[in-house]
Amino acid sequence: MKTLGLLRHAKSDWDDVGKRDFDRGLNDRGRKGATLIGRHIREHGQEWDMVLASPAERVKRTLENALPDVEATWDERLYLADPATIIEVIQEHAGDADAVLIAGHNPGLQEMLYTLVPPESETPEFDEAATKYPTATYAVFELRIDDWSDLAKDCGKLVHFKRPRDLDPALGPES
Repeated sequence: MKTLGLLRHAKSDWDDVGKRDFDRGLNDRGRKGATLIGRHIREHGQEWDMVLASPAERVKRTLENALPDVEATWDERLYLADPATIIEVIQEHAGDADAVLIAGHNPGLQEMLYTLVPPESETPEFDEAATKYPTATYAVFELRIDDWSDLAKDCGKLVHFKRPRDLDPALGPES
């Protein structure tokens, strides 16, 4: 069995509309959400053998705030990647790792839910994640595979799902 985690970047900063999407950092709410979800990730207790991440500025700042001691492997293909690309990057980099955390973007991370979880394994947590996968959301999947080369459709089960607003209601949707 392998374990896969997905961490969406925190709320990005739109103050400078002239910045390229790739270069946007985090706003104050994003920094708070990243710090809070980082604390949750550490308390959750899952150890990550490898972190693969998009090199977009908002992902870098999310990891800096959430998991400052973690060293990531940056891969440009993870910037706005679809599930097929995410799987390709994992298969290329994961090697013998048992637990891999991906830090990236929607819609690709949310679409990984539909890719990994077969209908018979859908749970209320899956339904919540499928409805909305907001910024700084963290999800963990158990995968029925022994080697990352076997990572494919319908091989997983969502076993953990947490959003910043689950930890602090003040970080819920803005009115």
